[in-house]
Amino acid sequence: MMPIGHTRWAIAEGYIPSYSNGPEPQFTSHETVSMLNASEQDAHVRITIFYSDREPAGPYRITVAARRTMHLRFNNLTDPEPIPRDTDYASVIESDVPIVVQHTRLDSRQTANALLSTIAFASHE
Repeated sequence: MMPIGHTRWAIAEGYIPSYSNGPEPQFTSHETVSMLNASEQDAHVRITIFYSDREPAGPYRITVAARRTMHLRFNNLTDPEPIPRDTDYASVIESDVPIVVQHTRLDSRQTANALLSTIAFASHE
């Protein structure tokens, strides 16, 4: 299969609310990065988090197996540090093989939940 995707992606918008409504974990407010690795080799992914008022955090290192997808909640990133709640951030995703990246947010602070999803910005190296 021909490679699908790019090796550098950016999500300019990120925010994890500090509270949620509804049963956990399904309705926990969260940000998710969905990654598709359609290649024949594992993708070694680095995520760097950028803030408006301090130095970046990361890299967070993840492996997306060959011919697999991964849906990773930013809420669950802890190494090298957790992403703070109620804080604006952005992310850069870098991979050693082409992948496709999508961003999704579930905001359940109100009983009427809001879901947002968009393809990330791909850097054309």
